[in-house]
Amino acid sequence: MANDLSVLIIGGNRFPFHRFDRVGPQLADALNEHGIETTLTTDRDELSALNEYDVVLDYMTDSTLEEKQLDGLLTFVETGGGYVGLHCAADLSSTASDDPDELIDAREEPVPELRELLGGYFHTHPAQTTFDVRVTDSHHPVTAGMEDVTVWDEPYDVSVDSDDVRVLARMDHPDLGDTPVVWVRKHGDGRVCYCSLGHTDAALSDGGVQQLLRRGVGWAGGAD
Repeated sequence: MANDLSVLIIGGNRFPFHRFDRVGPQLADALNEHGIETTLTTDRDELSALNEYDVVLDYMTDSTLEEKQLDGLLTFVETGGGYVGLHCAADLSSTASDDPDELIDAREEPVPELRELLGGYFHTHPAQTTFDVRVTDSHHPVTAGMEDVTVWDEPYDVSVDSDDVRVLARMDHPDLGDTPVVWVRKHGDGRVCYCSLGHTDAALSDGGVQQLLRRGVGWAGGAD
């Protein structure tokens, strides 16, 4: 897939469980090794002006965006930019609190514009464990020819707007059942890819997960 891309990787350090100072460099390394240019930031004002980028890779834990930031991101994708949401990007709550309990309460009311962009959202998760991720659609560029993945990670319970997304991979989890893990959709003239993996170092360093990440970025950036 295309590697001549410029990617803004955005996250935050408010919450100890998804610290971007740990995860961001790992994401950048996985893409840089294949010639994809990356910029790391925790400054959400970067979303207001995305003209120099091809893709936004989102690892934000909550969705407290100012109007100009939200408008910048949505306009970027609607006019042809790529958006890749990884793991906590599906936590579409919006809260100014640093209290994890308040963040959990807010998850039942996802930011509607971001839910439409992503095509689904996160509810909760059971304990970290080893689970299998099955490729269920091998006819899409993100997953074509890929093997199934077995990974130690934090499994996500998600709602998916099934009429609006194309699910590419799923997991069978003893508590969650048959659950989507990777999906794609179009948003205006742009492309959106989401993957719920990526909490643990074991997952972020897994070759299959990194392949999903690179392919998702490449497809969102316009490659077929």
